[in-house]
Amino acid sequence: MSTNRVLAFLELLQARPGLTGPELAERLEVDVRSVRRYVRRLEDLGIPVQAERGRYGGYRLMPGYRLPPLMLTGDEAVAVVLGLLAGRRAGLTVGEGAAESALAKIRRVLPDALRGRVGAVEDMVGLTSRSARSAAAARPSGATLLTLADAARRRRRVRLTYRSYRCESSERTVDPYGLVFHSGRWYLTGHDHRRGEVRTFRLDRMGQVAATEEEFPAPGEFDPVAHVMESLAGVPYRYEIEVVLATTMEEARRRIPPTVAALAPVDGGVRMTGRAERLDGMAQVLAGLGVPFTVVAPPELREEVRALARRLHEWAGRPPDAGHPR
Repeated sequence: MSTNRVLAFLELLQARPGLTGPELAERLEVDVRSVRRYVRRLEDLGIPVQAERGRYGGYRLMPGYRLPPLMLTGDEAVAVVLGLLAGRRAGLTVGEGAAESALAKIRRVLPDALRGRVGAVEDMVGLTSRSARSAAAARPSGATLLTLADAARRRRRVRLTYRSYRCESSERTVDPYGLVFHSGRWYLTGHDHRRGEVRTFRLDRMGQVAATEEEFPAPGEFDPVAHVMESLAGVPYRYEIEVVLATTMEEARRRIPPTVAALAPVDGGVRMTGRAERLDGMAQVLAGLGVPFTVVAPPELREEVRALARRLHEWAGRPPDAGHPR
């Protein structure tokens, strides 16, 4: 049974009470038996429908009963839709098609303008395998997300202010190709007219974002998720990491995602290579693997691992009433 048809049936009952079964069937382009099924479905949901017989009879909601409108702000609507999309992506849904039917209901009750913009988020957002990781400090505004998603779907150029990782501010004109959520952060990928090439931008570094009426050509067979992952892999980092793990390839692959480091078998273990901007975080990653390892490079990483070990040893020996370590 189509959720959209049931919701359209409910809207007709609220707008035109008293329509007969054949009249409702004609407007919905279904047969009368389908109308009766819609009635039973609404009753199962606790929505009282009365069927009056006679010359002027028809279907109507119980007198005095009317569904309240769903009053959501843009941020609230985006939060609900993204929660459903992420749940569907991660498999955290129940029932066959539950997420799809919930999304359909939300679409039907939102105001027209907001419905279109939220629909753009559904169409234009891509999720990677590490989307579940949170980054509380990297949350863009709902207005930014809505504007970019809508512009990407309608192929409208955007103008924005941007702050680089070096805290340098600039104004950009971008053809938005798609949005991607990866490892707790939002990214926009598209053609940057300032640089004359396809670039990747973090949404939390954007300031003012405004869509224009300038249309840009479709990018063709373009995969926003693949491009963002390639862009992130090419970001320059301060340190080149090489570590040999005393474990098997199977175990190493289970513990280390390919987005963190590359793995290759060597005599006596697995070589892990990657890049890092900070070594304290890499030291914690290595300590959390639970396998012996040897740091090949850089030498600063060995010192960071030793410093972490000293801190852990000190903290483990503190009495319970000594307070939190700093």
